[in-house]
Amino acid sequence: MKLTTRVKKILSNYDSENPGVKARLAQMLMAGRLGGTGKMIILPVDQGIEHGPARSFAINPGGYDPLYHHQLAIDAGLNAYAAPLGSLEISSPQFPGQIPTILKLNHSNSLSRKKEDADQAIFGSVEDALRLGCHAIGFTIYPGSDMAFEQMEEIAELIREAKSVGLPTVLWSYPRGGNISKDGETALDVVAYGAHLACQLGAHIIKVKLPTDYLEQKEAKKEFTDHKIALGSQAERVAEVVRSCMNGRRIVVFSGGAAKGTDAVLDDARAIRDGGGNGSIIGRNCFRRPREEALQLLDTLVRIFQGRE
Repeated sequence: MKLTTRVKKILSNYDSENPGVKARLAQMLMAGRLGGTGKMIILPVDQGIEHGPARSFAINPGGYDPLYHHQLAIDAGLNAYAAPLGSLEISSPQFPGQIPTILKLNHSNSLSRKKEDADQAIFGSVEDALRLGCHAIGFTIYPGSDMAFEQMEEIAELIREAKSVGLPTVLWSYPRGGNISKDGETALDVVAYGAHLACQLGAHIIKVKLPTDYLEQKEAKKEFTDHKIALGSQAERVAEVVRSCMNGRRIVVFSGGAAKGTDAVLDDARAIRDGGGNGSIIGRNCFRRPREEALQLLDTLVRIFQGRE
């Protein structure tokens, strides 16, 4: 596998890492139809845990089977497929080496009543990721939650363990809980802060939600105003999140968010591209569509990140 100049440049931002971590990052960046571009699309399917099977899969019943999602990611030519332990234990033996996989280690569920102290339970381990042939571990933190410090300590330890065996970490950073308002969960200042925290914890790929133009923190709002930080367009807001991730020295991908129309999904992708983001982690907006429609959507997303649409 010959690395492109673009991928070499991205990897140069991770020179403190051991060869195993850099090799797996390179493999994800070089995989699929976006391989070599520095852009990524990852299919994550943990919504069965998060929201329940019927709410996640009844609209497209093929999704009850973990093989369906894994095959979809392969057929769409994506960079990686992310899933929980139980799903990967079923699908990974069927598709060995066909697409990089990410073991999502922790999960919440909609049966929990946790709000101010939003938290997740750990389902898997670094050892499980190695056993299943994964290219990375995944983890979610909730900056702002009353449990945030405990979560950060958990993932800091897991990142160190994963690095020691050559595995990078994809960190979902979703501010919520505590005193954060519902609008504040996607406020630009809060999303950028959460992304920065993920970088400082040692994550290699940062996943955040697309931010709105709302500013939650009074002190941050003053800085945005005084220094004329642009936030009017989605691309400008993406650029600010990227800047908050070590001035673009970490890979930043954005969530596909709640189910929405095709045009909205494509507009989001263009904003991510134009703002300098590295791509999308898009789940429910794909697997809740009929298979052929999902493949068509993913094909268009690939072409957008290739600069062809």
